[in-house]
Amino acid sequence: MYSCATSTDSNPFFSEFKTEFGAPPFDKIKIEHYEPAFKKGIEEQNQNIQAIIDNKQEPDFENTIVALDNSDPILSRVSAIFFNMTDAETTDELTQLSIKIAPVLSEHNDNIYLNQALFKKVNAVYQKKETAKLTTEQSRLLDETYKSFVRSGANLDNQKQARLREINKELSTLGITFSNNILNENNSFKLVVDKKEDLAGLPDWFCESAAQEAKADGKEGKWLFTLHNASRLPFLQYAENRALREKMYKAYINRGNNNDKNDNKKIITQIVSLRLEKAQLLGFDCYSNFVLDNTMAKNSETVMAFLNNLWQYSLPKAKEEAAELQKLMDKEGKNEKLEAWDWWYYTEKLRKEKYNLDEEETKPYFKLENVRQGAFDVAHKLYGITLTPLKNIPVYHPDVEVFEVKDADGSHLGVFYVDYFPRPGKSGGAWMSNYREQHGNIRPLVCNVGSFTKPVGDTPSLLTLDEVETLFHEFGHGLHGLLTKCNYAGISGTNVVRDFVELPSQIMEHWATEPEVLKMYAKHYKTGESMPDSLINKLLKQKTFNQGFMTTELLAAAILDMNLHNLKDVKGLDVVAYETEAMNKLGLITEIAPRYRTTYFNHIIGGYAAGYYSYLWANVLDSDAFEAFKEHGIFDQKTASLFRSNVLEKGNSEDPMTLYKNFRGAEPKLDAMLKNRGMK
Repeated sequence: MYSCATSTDSNPFFSEFKTEFGAPPFDKIKIEHYEPAFKKGIEEQNQNIQAIIDNKQEPDFENTIVALDNSDPILSRVSAIFFNMTDAETTDELTQLSIKIAPVLSEHNDNIYLNQALFKKVNAVYQKKETAKLTTEQSRLLDETYKSFVRSGANLDNQKQARLREINKELSTLGITFSNNILNENNSFKLVVDKKEDLAGLPDWFCESAAQEAKADGKEGKWLFTLHNASRLPFLQYAENRALREKMYKAYINRGNNNDKNDNKKIITQIVSLRLEKAQLLGFDCYSNFVLDNTMAKNSETVMAFLNNLWQYSLPKAKEEAAELQKLMDKEGKNEKLEAWDWWYYTEKLRKEKYNLDEEETKPYFKLENVRQGAFDVAHKLYGITLTPLKNIPVYHPDVEVFEVKDADGSHLGVFYVDYFPRPGKSGGAWMSNYREQHGNIRPLVCNVGSFTKPVGDTPSLLTLDEVETLFHEFGHGLHGLLTKCNYAGISGTNVVRDFVELPSQIMEHWATEPEVLKMYAKHYKTGESMPDSLINKLLKQKTFNQGFMTTELLAAAILDMNLHNLKDVKGLDVVAYETEAMNKLGLITEIAPRYRTTYFNHIIGGYAAGYYSYLWANVLDSDAFEAFKEHGIFDQKTASLFRSNVLEKGNSEDPMTLYKNFRGAEPKLDAMLKNRGMK
């Protein structure tokens, strides 16, 4: 009997995971389990939705809204794990399956939100909202559920709904192809150096790492550099060979724009066109106003005014920095003009000249494990929580580590996974996600994924300051997911509007470089000695250094994103020419490119369309919020408790500005952000 059992019969997704904490059994999950689980999950949710429709009782919050929120147990399990795997540890098989499954899921989603019998029930509950005696959280879930149906086309006629279905299906696969093309571009570029003199300026640890990469790629005796941040950025910072810097830089900014099999120009044009058509079907003049109708900003006009206001501060600052770098180049007497591929190199030289600070001086104090413990210790001092390693939890890759998170009273809060090093199957960048959402008594399973500097030989992973802040940033998202206390999955944790979600992450970055915190975790990896005050002072003095560049490249990308989605007509759109025209109109200097150019702007494929401004919008919030901690002490328990109870625990259970004002006592001001960026 057992020998005849199929993989479907023992599919781990078909029931709650029978593991400690309900953790995903990665040691048992196989590629053949995903598709049957998606199919069964869709079938299960369809049955649950039909039960809501067939219920003879009068529609109410419990039998309609809560029932819908809880209607997809299997689908939630398999989706959370599958889509994390396609980002963190993808394979050709997973990629093919994601392309196959995307239109199926798109159709299933449309079948729910365009189901008139179901919408009739939801609408009936919504119309009685004022007399239903709901809690604030229940009222919020009802609003969000009703809005989801309307924004998904429930009020459209049959012909428009049919077209909307086609658009959604097409968008679902185009996005996957776009992202896979970028991953392929990242993996295909290899800068192989075979002459030692071409390594001039590069730190020994970096050369050793490149030698290991070359050996693993069958090129022993050479050095291999890639487009992953942990390889590209140090190369641009330190390589004296200007021609090789140019080669590296141009390969990076031309990803998806090489007229080859990974070209994204046609794909992004189709995406922008389909999004515009979708927005217009739903009654909006452009896609940005459709997206922003469901955010703190509310509309494109507000966002553009915000971004253009910041641009007036950032561009002059960037021009000052460019002039300073040009002077440094002129001193060398080579008669060279500053180009974009020179910026990192001469910025590093200028940092050393102005502050007597070299990033190589700080890296020995930023051993990854110490930095991570520093983030954990900050959370402990603020909220009383502890994170303890778990050794018996299955993982999908040896790099992954797991921790149990407990509250101050010892109660279980959740499980936290970390996966920090770059691999060919992993998307670039860093992110937080869930394997299970919190709701009621169900505690979350949260992960942080990054692409930080790898260990080399006997040398552990030593982070750059940017990587340190990224680790704290993603842990901030993790805390948002771990500390949430909501009754309903649909509004728990990070399920908040896009321009509020970056507040918990970005505020954590502030602690990373506070002297008191640096003393806690910044210890030399060889001697164990704390970072000396002299070095801490150098770090603090240069905090606003290069902020013109950092803010301008970020703003340029945010404005580019908005421009693309503000379009009301995309006929004949040439995205590269449009980008050039838009940046020229802004007056962006040639030495700086947008942080993400159109053909590799993965954020606007993965949920930040007309939303990349959110990082800067939330920077106003986090800078203003951290002022509260500075006013009362960075570990002040009352302030921490207010932030936890009004932001981290609340998810999307109330209006975000209400939550912010409940914490801070007033709406945020721009001053702290401008001051932190050296623009005021």
